[in-house]
Amino acid sequence: MTTKGRILSGMRPTGQLHLGHVIGALRNWVELQSAYDCFYFVADHHALMSEYSHPEVIRESTLNNVADWIACGVDPDQATVFVQSHVPEHAELHVVLSAITPLGWLERCPTYKEQLVELEKGGKDVRNYAFLGYPVLQAADIIMYKANYVPVGEDQIPHLELTREIVRRFNGTFCKAGGEIFPEPQPKLTAVPRLLGLDRRKMSKSYGNAIFLSDPAEEVAKKIATMYTDPKRVRRADPGHPEECNVHDYYLAFAPERAAEVADKCRSAAWGCTDCKKDLAATLNAFLDPIRAKRTELLGDKAALERILRAGNERARAVAAATMKEVRLAVGYWGF
Repeated sequence: MTTKGRILSGMRPTGQLHLGHVIGALRNWVELQSAYDCFYFVADHHALMSEYSHPEVIRESTLNNVADWIACGVDPDQATVFVQSHVPEHAELHVVLSAITPLGWLERCPTYKEQLVELEKGGKDVRNYAFLGYPVLQAADIIMYKANYVPVGEDQIPHLELTREIVRRFNGTFCKAGGEIFPEPQPKLTAVPRLLGLDRRKMSKSYGNAIFLSDPAEEVAKKIATMYTDPKRVRRADPGHPEECNVHDYYLAFAPERAAEVADKCRSAAWGCTDCKKDLAATLNAFLDPIRAKRTELLGDKAALERILRAGNERARAVAAATMKEVRLAVGYWGF
């Protein structure tokens, strides 16, 4: 086991990545990769839960998403980057864990009904076993690599606590001779700045309110021009309230060194919302320019990108194979 401490995190390949993914996950992944032994994976089994009627979305998004990860600073030489379905041990461990996970644990998961409503609003029919059993597969993903930490926001702690319950049930059921196979993963809380979509709802492809990492500069400017701003500022000469303005939140996330200046200009009516939006468009495009250039380079040589994933798959599977040998011995399967 690594002495650095191990971290596991993943994303579902269900479409293009947007600025919310940068703020919510990718910046943190980049910071963690030099301090921990990090495993970052494409959660395509999880994606099938909602995209089963359009599986081509998963296939297309896999390489595109990984290109975005690397363009944002994830380093495959530092972190193990792999695809979940290419490590079949995930599915095998999921089967074992599903046998010891009571239905009541899944049905009382506090985020189950909330996520069900949200996905159905987006036109996804997820009244299936995969959605109910999502936390069991998630637990298998985490403990397969004996992860010490999982980066989460406070709203995701209940899901991780369910993983910890499953770990306790597994160790208590199959490790009666003493010791344990799996450690209980701990949350690594991350402070996620507020970044809502263009219309101040959660940023989502299904809401049509997202700025994607692949958007060309002119599209970024066009989208920002439609952003909701301070509802109390009716006229150009009215003083603004930046703390209530979506545009200002984007400065806090992507140009914090300028946030105070922008707030002062807003409060004093030194510039209007249109001026602020034009400036934000230039700021965001300056941030996105190197990301767009790098992702274009990576997607221009998909064979090289595939080699990165194959190497990551091999590293991940070596760890997973060792874990499953322990699991099979503990469970008592014939031949082990």
